[in-house]
Amino acid sequence: MDDTYNPPQDPLVVLHADHEVVLVDKPAGLLSVPGKGEHLSDCLIARVQKAFPTALLVHRLDRDTSGVMIFALTPHAQRHLGLQFENRQTKKTYIARVWGEMTEKEGTVDLPIIVDWPNRPLQKIDHETGRPAVTDWRVVRSGDGETRVRLMPRTGRSHQLRVHMLALGHPILGDPFYATGPARDHPRLMLHSETLQFRHPDGGKGMRITAKAPF
Repeated sequence: MDDTYNPPQDPLVVLHADHEVVLVDKPAGLLSVPGKGEHLSDCLIARVQKAFPTALLVHRLDRDTSGVMIFALTPHAQRHLGLQFENRQTKKTYIARVWGEMTEKEGTVDLPIIVDWPNRPLQKIDHETGRPAVTDWRVVRSGDGETRVRLMPRTGRSHQLRVHMLALGHPILGDPFYATGPARDHPRLMLHSETLQFRHPDGGKGMRITAKAPF
């Protein structure tokens, strides 16, 4: 996949900026951080640093996922936010379009995940050695052979939402790793980071930043 890396050249969409943090709407198809090699150097943090030279990484989104991402503008903010992510004090919601019409209206997936070593970066469910992974989900609407669902991860494992939806039998549309057949045949991964709730590093005030799903 790396050979065909052709990230979108959309202008940077800033959702909020102040003296400690900047939140942006990441486009699908753009790496959060640089990959190995010059051809993978274009990434969101490099673009953010052009506008906000002191920007520091706090978390990542998969290349194919769009939506809200926060960067720290000071070392203090980076530490403060890093601890919030580590201690699961941030709250994230995602919007996804998935294959098939889900019959239940809401539920929770509690299935441990581990990297699938021979096939990395793929992840898999493993009840013996997997790390705990929990996702709450709620149907927004379903019809025409697909479901629009809101996902609320309680943990932050790699590919967690993608693996959990696959485990339910409803892979995320356009997923290059986990969807097959017609479910895969979409112009992008239909997964978007919709909201991020966190405490501001200066004073601890609760904040909630939203980016509308582009699909």
